[in-house]
Amino acid sequence: MTEPVTIRLSGVSATGRHGWFDFERDQPQVFTADAVLLVDCDTSSDDLAGTVDYGQVATRMEHRLGGDPVNLIETLASRIADDLAALPRVREAQVTVHKPHAPLSTPFTDVSVTVTRSTHGD
Repeated sequence: MTEPVTIRLSGVSATGRHGWFDFERDQPQVFTADAVLLVDCDTSSDDLAGTVDYGQVATRMEHRLGGDPVNLIETLASRIADDLAALPRVREAQVTVHKPHAPLSTPFTDVSVTVTRSTHGD
C-alpha cells in the first residue's frame, strides 16, 4: 500500500561561500538547511526501495550547501528543492536555508528562506 508520508531532516550543515558581497566568498561561513518531503511511501514493505533514503537526501543537501557559490540563499534553497523534488517517490520538497551569520548591522538570530517544489504541478 502506497500512501503519503512526511520525512523531515533538520540542521544539515556545511561550510559554503554564498553571498552577495566579495568578503562572503573570501570568508566561508556555515549554512544550515532543513527539508520536509512529502513522499509516496510503500508502507506495506519494510524495504528502503519503498521510500526515500534520507541519507541520500542529507548528502544532496550538504553538497549544495558546500558547493558552487551563489549570490542569494533564495537561489541556494531553490536548487536544493529542485534536487530533492527530482528524487523518485517525492511529491513535494520544502527546503529552508538558514544563514545565521548574514552580514547585517542589526542584531539578529537567523535569516532564512523557504522554497517549495511540487512534482505533481499543484
